[in-house]
Amino acid sequence: MANTAKLAAKFVPMLDEVYKASALTARLDGAEELARQGANANELIVPMLDMQGLANYDHASGYVQGDVTLTNQTVKCNYDRGRMFSVDSVENEETAGLYFGRLAGEFIRTRVVPELDAFRFAAYASAEGVGKKQETLANGTQVLAALREASTKMDEAEVPMEERHLFITPTLHGMIADLDSNKSRAVLDRFASVTLVPQSRFYTGVTLNASGEGGFGKGSGAAEVNFLILHKDALIQFEKHLAPKIIEPKANPDADAWKFGYRCVSIAQVYKNKAAGVYVSHKAAV
Repeated sequence: MANTAKLAAKFVPMLDEVYKASALTARLDGAEELARQGANANELIVPMLDMQGLANYDHASGYVQGDVTLTNQTVKCNYDRGRMFSVDSVENEETAGLYFGRLAGEFIRTRVVPELDAFRFAAYASAEGVGKKQETLANGTQVLAALREASTKMDEAEVPMEERHLFITPTLHGMIADLDSNKSRAVLDRFASVTLVPQSRFYTGVTLNASGEGGFGKGSGAAEVNFLILHKDALIQFEKHLAPKIIEPKANPDADAWKFGYRCVSIAQVYKNKAAGVYVSHKAAV
């Protein structure tokens, strides 16, 4: 049984690599050093910085004293999902490890990542105070006009140009590509990255299935998203692949099989004072 801990630990880096290579939203993850574990397992402590603006300089008394306040805000993770797999008994731990490694990699690519992306997009699109517009975009010209409008709104709100990321459906991006114009390139060049998101994981709300086949679906009353502009610093996004729980066949009372448990805990929120850093264009809800 002692070796199962080593077997579990060696999978964590592999799971992280698969996630980073596959998740469309991985580029938005916050720096690990900015968040630390809270008092409870599902809590994170995130730093919040507040300061004052400029004041008049007095030639006699000099500077007006200012305060910088750094507070630690405790936030609760809003995503906690898992699954336990059963694999028939194999000859040794090394073979079991290979089997689970392939299983876990495919599981993350085809099941975990699409759901995690969909959950995050929906969390940001439905957050209070973010920029929103319901619209039907029928051609490339309309898509460009919508993107310019969204960018202008962010500019007016003084959202920094750096780290603005555009997520857009392949259909709408294709409409822009068909224009093949300097205008389209100029609009897209305003973003730090442009990522194509399948409509199947791009909604203003999702339902996470609690049991059975699991997975997710479009939420009740939710709408399909056209595009989503996200400023990275406006987001609280951290994820963690927890070390797999591994049970050897001899300790499994139900079957002569290995049991591998996988769990992902994550948070996807918008800072209340940075809602201007999120803009969503969506269709009418159906």
